[in-house]
Amino acid sequence: MAEPEYTLYRSRPRLFRRDEPEFSGPNSLRGPKRDRATRRKITWKRVLLWLVIAVAGWLLLSLILFMVSAEFEQDQVSDQAKNQLDGSGPLPFSANTVLVIGSDARPPGTHEGGANVVGQPSRADTLLLIRTGGGDSSRLSIPRDTVVPIPGHGPDKVNAAYAIGGPALTITTLKRYLGIDINHVVEVNFVDFPKFIDALGGIDLTFRHKLCAEISGGAKNGGQTLKFSKGEHHLNGKETLGVARVRKDNPCFPGENDFTRVQRQQDILSAIKSQIASPSTFFRLPWVSWEAPKAIRSDMGGPTLLGLFSSLAVGGTPPTRILKGDPSVVNGQDVLVVPEARKQAAVKRFENG
Repeated sequence: MAEPEYTLYRSRPRLFRRDEPEFSGPNSLRGPKRDRATRRKITWKRVLLWLVIAVAGWLLLSLILFMVSAEFEQDQVSDQAKNQLDGSGPLPFSANTVLVIGSDARPPGTHEGGANVVGQPSRADTLLLIRTGGGDSSRLSIPRDTVVPIPGHGPDKVNAAYAIGGPALTITTLKRYLGIDINHVVEVNFVDFPKFIDALGGIDLTFRHKLCAEISGGAKNGGQTLKFSKGEHHLNGKETLGVARVRKDNPCFPGENDFTRVQRQQDILSAIKSQIASPSTFFRLPWVSWEAPKAIRSDMGGPTLLGLFSSLAVGGTPPTRILKGDPSVVNGQDVLVVPEARKQAAVKRFENG
């Protein structure tokens, strides 16, 4: 008996193939084999791989947001200030000196207590020098009442330099007074600073003594009322800014002075650093990365800022030394006068880390 003839037809390959119902199931010769091929086992290696990919993507997103935000803020520093800065090697590999300025200036429309409007004379509330990079790690705080020779204006409180000529004159004044190079400048943006703290989820701050103060007449008059007992408290952004700016009006602690205030500001910086390093911040990282550069105005772009933060993280938390002066009166003002020998010793310790 002759064998029947068969004609073999080949179908065109489909763009999206899918299993036909008649070829799946236990009675199909290729069904079980195909099902086994399409169902991959979930193993700890596959879970770990996807976890690594997710973490890498989260970090990459955070890095991109940080870089973009930093580039926007870099243009906020005047060319006059940038021209007063000295050249240096790249962070975090070379030692750099960074001047951190906190002033009481605010843009119009803001209501934070004790604020002056940008464009009007405002003095520097905080002057902090940070030496970091290349293995160096030191900090030197300059009390705002320290009397210094301001170029072109004679002796005055150091914070007056900011009111007269902004960050540019402040940089020049400190360079000449201390005899050091200043490589970068950072101005704290008090409008966006609370947003940065809130992006972190707030901070845990330990108060060394009881604090109570009313800023701009207190909460009843549209200002801010602060009341904190001694010990640890969780602060939001607005509270952190208020605490950082309390001056000598603390009736709960009559011994309050500029040195106490500087110490409290250093405690705030340490609390911020601890919160950044906490595991919970990882889940907030894109928001923190976007808000961090906006909390400051600096000559540094994204890569240099990233190098600065890396250097600060590696360098630990060195004690902040204060340039201590003796009480005196100059031009009818209560000031602090620093003897030359004491100043030179403080500068030497600062530059040697």
